[in-house]
Amino acid sequence: MYIPTFNEEKDISIMHSLMQAQPLATWIVISNGEIQVNHVPFVLDNSRGEFGTLMCHVARANPIWRECSSKSDSVIVFQGDDAYITPSWYPGKQEHGKVVPTWNYAVVHARGIPEVIDDKEWLMAHINQLTDIHERQQTQPWKVSDAPDEFIEKLTGAIVGIEIPIRKLEGKWKLGQNRPEPDQQGIIDGLMTQEHPSSHGLAQHLHRYIQANK
Repeated sequence: MYIPTFNEEKDISIMHSLMQAQPLATWIVISNGEIQVNHVPFVLDNSRGEFGTLMCHVARANPIWRECSSKSDSVIVFQGDDAYITPSWYPGKQEHGKVVPTWNYAVVHARGIPEVIDDKEWLMAHINQLTDIHERQQTQPWKVSDAPDEFIEKLTGAIVGIEIPIRKLEGKWKLGQNRPEPDQQGIIDGLMTQEHPSSHGLAQHLHRYIQANK
């Protein structure tokens, strides 16, 4: 991923926060000489390894767990907030007109070698953890134990676990950091007029950047 210096995010905790907030990631591997792409919800264990360890599961019928290389990196892409930026938000449009549209976004790329975990106890712990993470906002959180044991056992037999110790973590926060301050404020003001929450998230990212660099 091309990352200009002013767009690079180096704070691991900030990248981890995005990964946890946007757990459905794009998992890219080389399989039999071809690029294979899967979309999988991941759980991040930030206590294991320098950059953390990612865990997920795939269907046993999905050939990726048999074919993914145990010797070469895979890439996991976590997409954060993004939004179109119109030149109309820049004061420079009225002054000199030398402005163009762009697209701002925050994204994290994690790299690591996948390890296949075909173990019932690991899978049960994983699906319980995954469920608890995403049910905790519900008024009446559902638990794996709410379903019949034989039903869960059958479904668990149809999946395979994956662990990916993260070897490299890259973050790109393209917020307009290279724009003059009036343009940055114009981006924030414009984004806050949009209805999509992703636009508001980008505005908050840029606001924090401005405050941190005053």
